[in-house]
Amino acid sequence: MGRSKEMAKLKTALIGCGGIANRHMTVISSLGDKMEMVAFCDIAEDRAEAFADRYKAPNAEIFTDFAEMYENVDLDLVYICLPPFAHSNEVDLAAEKGVHIFIEKPIAIDMKTANRMAKAVRKHGVKSQVGFMFRFGEAIETVKAMLDSGEAGPVGLMMARYMCNSLHAPWWRDRSKSGGQVVEQIIHLFDLTRYLLGEAESAFCWMNNIFHTETEGYTAEDVSATSLKFKSGAVATVSGTNGAIPGQWLSQYELITQNLTVRFSDANNATLHHTDMGWRKTTTISSEKDIYLAETLDLITAIEEDKDTRIPMSEGAKTLELVLAVRESADAGQPVKIK
Repeated sequence: MGRSKEMAKLKTALIGCGGIANRHMTVISSLGDKMEMVAFCDIAEDRAEAFADRYKAPNAEIFTDFAEMYENVDLDLVYICLPPFAHSNEVDLAAEKGVHIFIEKPIAIDMKTANRMAKAVRKHGVKSQVGFMFRFGEAIETVKAMLDSGEAGPVGLMMARYMCNSLHAPWWRDRSKSGGQVVEQIIHLFDLTRYLLGEAESAFCWMNNIFHTETEGYTAEDVSATSLKFKSGAVATVSGTNGAIPGQWLSQYELITQNLTVRFSDANNATLHHTDMGWRKTTTISSEKDIYLAETLDLITAIEEDKDTRIPMSEGAKTLELVLAVRESADAGQPVKIK
């Protein structure tokens, strides 16, 4: 299913015309030489029409049913930007049609659905990319290369924190629809622990709703603290809250290896302290790289050159398995083994 660079633009559709879809459409619009929007789909027809107008795609077809869209539009690629609870068989149908897939995280809120998605992509040989864009950050890429080459030495510890203060959308506050803050939001940091430390073998978490007990419909946790043990022997802590500074979304992490202590201010920016040297040496990584653009270009390259993306559907399933185990631990009040 390879695709040469000289071939026509990728005929692209969008399912789910909500908030995060705007960020992806900004990237797609900048890649007019490679991508063409031919369809927009949303359960609210006016939202789909508004996207077609906003992103100057007057010839794109409008749908409220993605199955109907797949049947009636010739597609190369689909962007799936649905809330977690809204996933059904949109991935399966796309894969059956040979349509490549970009999908926002989390790919589902249960492993049965997630594993079915991964199986469909694998069976039909389509390319897939899950929206864990932090993996494309300049600082993350630099440190990952040092880990892979052995330059950094073995990893010992990662500490990650996520802080915000927002009611978000009504579905987000409802744990049965979003999965909760760990599953829907802090999942980005859990994905980074997998990317940098490997696979986890056990998790222990405490979580609670402290700040929103009087907020109607708020059943998600708003504080959480998790300890992870990895198969390599490394350990990590991931904490988060939805009760911090209003209007700020802070995602920070530190990594300690045998030869490095890395302080990330975000995925693009970090200070590396080279602790294996007899003299004091630091390296600063400073970048304004568009990580949303990077994940899209990685997917396009995979389609054109018939190779794997950095974050295929199977990776989305593995990270979902991790955060579901974290939530299970909090519910049970005891450590949980990762299957």
